[in-house]
Amino acid sequence: MATVTAPATRVSLPGFLKHRAAAKLALLALAAAILVPLADAQWASGSWPAALTVDLTQPLGRVSDWIIDNRDSHPLFLYGFGYVSNAVVLSVRAVYLVLLAAGWAGVTAVAALVAWRVAGVRLGLGAAAAFLTCGLLGMWIPTMQTLALMVVAVLVSVAVGAVLGLAAGLSDRMDRVLRPVLDTMQVLPAFAYLLPVVLVFGIGVPAAVLATVVYAAPPMARLTALGLRGADKEVLEAVESLGATSRQRLLTARIPLARKELLLGLNQTIMMALSMAVIASVIGAGGLGDRVYQALASVDVGAALAAGIPIVLLAVVLDRVTGAAGEGDSGGGHTGLSRRAGWAYALAAAVAVALVGRFAGRLDWPGSWTLNIAEPVNRAVDWMTDHLYSGVPVIGGTADWAGHFTTWVLDPLRDGLQALPWWSVLLIVAALAWVIGTWRTALTAVLAMAAIGVLGVWKPSLDTLSQVLAAVAVTLVLGFATGIAAARNDRVERLLRPVLDVFQTMPQFVYLIPVVALFGVGRAPAVAAAVVYALPAVVRITTQGLRQVDPAALESARSLGASSGQQIRQVQLPLARPALLLALNQGVVLVLAVVIIGGLVGGGALGYDVVFGLAQGDLATGLVAGAAIVCLGLMLDRVTQPTERRAKKGA
Repeated sequence: MATVTAPATRVSLPGFLKHRAAAKLALLALAAAILVPLADAQWASGSWPAALTVDLTQPLGRVSDWIIDNRDSHPLFLYGFGYVSNAVVLSVRAVYLVLLAAGWAGVTAVAALVAWRVAGVRLGLGAAAAFLTCGLLGMWIPTMQTLALMVVAVLVSVAVGAVLGLAAGLSDRMDRVLRPVLDTMQVLPAFAYLLPVVLVFGIGVPAAVLATVVYAAPPMARLTALGLRGADKEVLEAVESLGATSRQRLLTARIPLARKELLLGLNQTIMMALSMAVIASVIGAGGLGDRVYQALASVDVGAALAAGIPIVLLAVVLDRVTGAAGEGDSGGGHTGLSRRAGWAYALAAAVAVALVGRFAGRLDWPGSWTLNIAEPVNRAVDWMTDHLYSGVPVIGGTADWAGHFTTWVLDPLRDGLQALPWWSVLLIVAALAWVIGTWRTALTAVLAMAAIGVLGVWKPSLDTLSQVLAAVAVTLVLGFATGIAAARNDRVERLLRPVLDVFQTMPQFVYLIPVVALFGVGRAPAVAAAVVYALPAVVRITTQGLRQVDPAALESARSLGASSGQQIRQVQLPLARPALLLALNQGVVLVLAVVIIGGLVGGGALGYDVVFGLAQGDLATGLVAGAAIVCLGLMLDRVTQPTERRAKKGA
């Protein structure tokens, strides 16, 4: 007689554990229940153990001393770095002399005609107005100095970035090797590597140009690699089937197909190079950046603004021109011959204007054609300080707001982080990174955070982290609210665009003094400066993400009777989640970029250490603090960005 065996019953997980994140949290809770008592018994103290730190003061000090002792005699400097320095100086001087020889009329005509040929009449007139404004503000010569420096820096940055991007785009191995290098170049604060550059090249133009190249080359490299890797496979296969060699495929297919990414890389390189104008002035760059820096040293907001406005105008014009070039064919549908003829006529007209100005003896901007905006601006700042700093009825003054924000937000956040045992901070970082990513994500985040402790800057890093978290929170609240308003209303977006352009391109130093005037000195103004700098990017990305939501989904929600608020909460925000996560990521990166600037106005912690290291020539202090900021950025990136987002970014 056959026996019937009942199938074995399968043990199913509870419902909530079927969710991947919940299962990870359960495993983390189990691991914490085992590890926390052991860690507490072994390391009861909350501070990072001294036995787990590495002191880099002596080795970095020896490196600094060797460079100083051998800079004028060693062959590496005489025949290596010396030639590089001379080439940079000669290149910048040649460009500057060409600009001076063209005169203000010639430079303005060339800028206007190039903008007209690339992007149309409106932008051509805008370019002319921008250069004329530089002259009206009395900043023509500093503008030409900055423009000469930026031309050389951008050309070198584009060349270096294109070569690195070419290598990364054609080789998977080179892509893996270069990725952490580019990450470090882009995240390491500029002040942190100013000191090594100055040690090698000394104060002056070469150090300023090379520091700018380090900062501005990564976007070109990344976008070049992205464009080459994203080339249409079918086109490449068709070219290969015609017997083209690897070089021919690169020149006739890959590079033309990557045109948009290459021009976008040029655009980003120009913007980042201009953003270094003021920082480079600290090591002798001169030009507009030096005017801004000197004005801020004497607390002259008006003079700083007069020098900052030309930087903004240059950035906006170059952004619009390169952006228009990247959109597509600028020839308006004409044949190649007619486009070349148009360029020839435009060049001839520009040369004619320059020659007329030269023969008329009008190379220099007339001194009588200048406007003094420093005095009215300073009066406005004084009025704001007198009337808004304190004593405002009901709502209190900005000094009260800064005090309350420090007392209620920054102090508890800093004290809470520093009171946590170091191992618990690592566990929290691991949990957050693993819940939204993989175990590799968690391991990277934990190693980045542990490296901070090994470098011996655990407490200052937690202080900086508290300021970054507070600034990111304020930035996201304001940025998401403003982005939603701009996405829902075209008029709001049009009104916000020039404001965002100004805030995004204005050097951080320029609005640092008004921030200090309104909020005083301390960690609160450092947070305010970070919010002002990071807010435009968050608003732009949020607006773009919400506007790209499928209109059919919104129409379906409206047809079901959803209100405007329900459409935002239940349709637009969920569908725009990738853009919102990118906005979060950019908010974190940009806030970290202002950490050092915040150190100048009382932010303290790592920002102050970097500034102190540069001022005192202390390589160990500056580089260690800069490396800690890089580690914080890496950890926050892994904690805030899901794995699929990083895969799309190529990170």
